[in-house]
Amino acid sequence: MSSEHNESMPPEQRLAAELAALDTRLSALESAVRAGVAETELPGLVDEALEIVSALMCAYATHAGKPMPVTDDPLEIFKAFVKGDPSLNAVRDNVRELVYYRNCLEADRADALPVNPAMMTAHTARHIYLYLRTRCTQEQRLP
Repeated sequence: MSSEHNESMPPEQRLAAELAALDTRLSALESAVRAGVAETELPGLVDEALEIVSALMCAYATHAGKPMPVTDDPLEIFKAFVKGDPSLNAVRDNVRELVYYRNCLEADRADALPVNPAMMTAHTARHIYLYLRTRCTQEQRLP
């Protein structure tokens, strides 16, 4: 869906479309994990999970009217996402977990990762998606 078309949609429909697109990306990530992820593919998988999670936080926060920073840093995005609503801290540890995986891989410390880090990456990203999707539903942010 083009960005131009997305911007002409009502906010609730735009949020629903963004969540659907992120769910599709997350499903592809989960399928890749089920198919088996080589150790050399793990950094890309973690990066994709962090991109999805960052986009989830931005979609929710934008709909809530919060200004979001222009950055790729998921922790900076999280700070803006949670501002003014401490109950959103519920995703903090999950975001930090994914950042930890990325940092371990960048430091060549795959030995510090949990057993089956690819599966844990996918599960953690899915957990954040489900939490935010449920909040959107409860807060009547979706059509």
